[in-house]
Amino acid sequence: MNNLTKMKILKPAHEVFEAFVDPAKIGNFWFSSSSERWEQGKTVILKYDEYAAEGAIQILDMEADKKIVFRWGDGEEGNVVTMTLTEMDHGGTIVEVNEEGFNGHDENLLSQMLGNKEGWVYMLTCLKGYLEFGVNELRAGLVLG
Repeated sequence: MNNLTKMKILKPAHEVFEAFVDPAKIGNFWFSSSSERWEQGKTVILKYDEYAAEGAIQILDMEADKKIVFRWGDGEEGNVVTMTLTEMDHGGTIVEVNEEGFNGHDENLLSQMLGNKEGWVYMLTCLKGYLEFGVNELRAGLVLG
């Protein structure tokens, strides 16, 4: 089972890519902090200070300005997220987030997938606000529960 979310960001793919992989930028739209620059083969710790949460991601594959693939969750059982950046002729970028690994037999699958979709749409909206308009205070505004 997978969950696919897409959004157009009116910035070049390089700027979008750097927003994710640069620890100085990710706190402007997604997590509070990232332990280090994202690179293939690394394990990066992401923190959400507002929710007293943190988690590790394993960077499985990367292609500068085009793709980031990571695993998060419970070790090898975690979900795999593929972020694909497709630069358009006018300089904008389509960001596609595809998360795979949901258990199709889990009785809470629908709830998990809806919550997951909500999270990706919110993160991409915050990314758009940050990169296009310089707004860096939207992140961590989602109310859990």
